[in-house]
Amino acid sequence: MIIFSPNDEMKRREAALKFISFQVKHVGRSNLYDLTGLSGGFPLEREDLDLLETYAGSAIFDEALQKVGKEHLGGDKVLALNRTSAAVLATILALVKPGEEIIHFLPHLPSHPSIPHSAKLVGASYQEYDSLDEFQITDRTSLVVITGSTMDHQVLSIQDFQTIIGLCQSSQVKVLVDDASGARLRTIIYGQPRALDMGADLVVTSTEKLMDGPRGGLMSGNVQLIDRIKAKALQFGLEAQTPLLAGMVKALINFDPERILKAFGKNKTLYRDLRVFLPGIQQTPTGILLSPESLLLELSNKDFNVSISAREAATVFAMILLKEHHIITIPAVGMPGVSATIRMDLASKDAANLDDEYLINAFMETLSQFQEIINDVESCRKLLYA
Repeated sequence: MIIFSPNDEMKRREAALKFISFQVKHVGRSNLYDLTGLSGGFPLEREDLDLLETYAGSAIFDEALQKVGKEHLGGDKVLALNRTSAAVLATILALVKPGEEIIHFLPHLPSHPSIPHSAKLVGASYQEYDSLDEFQITDRTSLVVITGSTMDHQVLSIQDFQTIIGLCQSSQVKVLVDDASGARLRTIIYGQPRALDMGADLVVTSTEKLMDGPRGGLMSGNVQLIDRIKAKALQFGLEAQTPLLAGMVKALINFDPERILKAFGKNKTLYRDLRVFLPGIQQTPTGILLSPESLLLELSNKDFNVSISAREAATVFAMILLKEHHIITIPAVGMPGVSATIRMDLASKDAANLDDEYLINAFMETLSQFQEIINDVESCRKLLYA
């Protein structure tokens, strides 16, 4: 093994960020290609900077956010938090009691770790499902969480959405939709309704995913529920501060669905050419991905005996992409527990600076170097942590 704990994952992330910092300082930002789909940003104007203070700025930007946030998500009131995970935690703190049950339904297991971690924190039991045949609400269920689109951009069907919401309404159980990327991916690419329009009680999205806002969580729902969650968020310091509020407002004002639509289908040629030497590559709505399991299968097909896990192998592959080709993917820079799937999002701003030839060569050369070091534990450790 080369990754033993969340502490190791934190060190891996620090090493990746150290490399990125060096590149920006000594070569320039244009030499990096963030294809995570999470690049975010603060699209502020000069006049906004004078209002980045605690009270006056918060008053102005929160008022503006109520308008643009409700246009984006629907609902009666919006709440800005410092991350989508913070929104999940604040909701569970507000709505779930010790001994109760949280059920999570998503297109494909496993869940984002923030949901089971939050359940454990309040002393609630937790169950997760990706099959309607297994999904079951019990007398102890106090909250159902639905993920509209997974970390790897697998999208829940509208039929499953409606079925689960109907079951929850019949049982009078509240529904939170974790629509981090789904609030845009589901609605723009697949034409699905907004979560609240389908009958969910609450929805939260990430203002950095498939849009150019800061890393933050934007939640919407009815006034009563939002106020209960807001009270908990304020108690635990989970609320978004003024710079985040300002960035969210500007990102929502500037948001253009056309960039997502243009990325949809742009990946066809890239996918076709990569499949020649990486049969396990898959298409996503706005890009491509290589799962850890597919990467290990690729090695086994070439008679490689690999002693590390699929997750570790994918992390090594992602770090080679970063350090040799300056392509940023989630397994290299993500938080502990993040998906190890190597995903390239062509809706990212930096994707406009790359052509298919560069990406194909990067994958081919990374695979070659990966095969050279994969059974050399010390080389892998040095790559991840140095």
